[in-house]
Amino acid sequence: MDIKNKIVVVTGTASGIGLALATRFVREGATVIASDMNAEVGAQKAAEIGARFVPANVAKEEDIVRLIDDVYAHEGPIDLFCSNAGIAIGAGPETLDRHWQLIQDVNVMSHVWAARHLVPKMLERGEGYLLNTASAAGLLTELHSAPYAVTKHAALAFAEWLAVTYGDQGIKVSCLCPEGVWTPMIDNAPILQQTAVSTDFLADKVMEALVAEQFLITTHPTSLAGFQQKASDYDVWISKMKHLRKKAMALLGQGKQAFAGKPEVVGEPEKA
Repeated sequence: MDIKNKIVVVTGTASGIGLALATRFVREGATVIASDMNAEVGAQKAAEIGARFVPANVAKEEDIVRLIDDVYAHEGPIDLFCSNAGIAIGAGPETLDRHWQLIQDVNVMSHVWAARHLVPKMLERGEGYLLNTASAAGLLTELHSAPYAVTKHAALAFAEWLAVTYGDQGIKVSCLCPEGVWTPMIDNAPILQQTAVSTDFLADKVMEALVAEQFLITTHPTSLAGFQQKASDYDVWISKMKHLRKKAMALLGQGKQAFAGKPEVVGEPEKA
């Protein structure tokens, strides 16, 4: 995909990956519509990079519909929709039900709702591109948070399904599965900080993948290596991950939880 002169929507643009992607797309000559639940910060960042801002809470289907309709009314058909906004929250099964629901809505259902309302339009045009942000946690797992691991597995699975189902009908799909990236998401995950890459590095990877129309986008060679080991010998992989989790918990500190309490957020604050 040549992104120049394309109409591109990115969610979760108040910080982190979303802001980096929106910035890079503007630089590449796209018409960018940035969106975030944090209207004040999101609008400020959008103005700084030369994007138009539309506030939206992706945990609500009606907000995603409103975002899509707004872009169609002002710019026209969406060429690339980057469903990027995400949150990390919780630890194990004791995580509150309302937090399980929140992370499900933001990390999974936002992708579903975007596809529900964009795919018919893209099929009618015979073209369109969906870029969904998941995580290397969708390929492997997340060492701190069960809700994060579960929802990122689901996000990757949904992107796979979209690619398989609509790939021969003009709709391209890519799934972004980064490991540690220097964003607010890893503030409380020191093990990820050890090998974290910059958001500019990630944006380079995304641009390369979009040009090649490549489905899976990773940021670390360890992601696919670990995924291959997981597939070839699950028991060995589980043993390795148990050891890695002990290391992660030791770095985090005795008795602490990476995502306990208020959700750690990329692009969007917790819903009231």
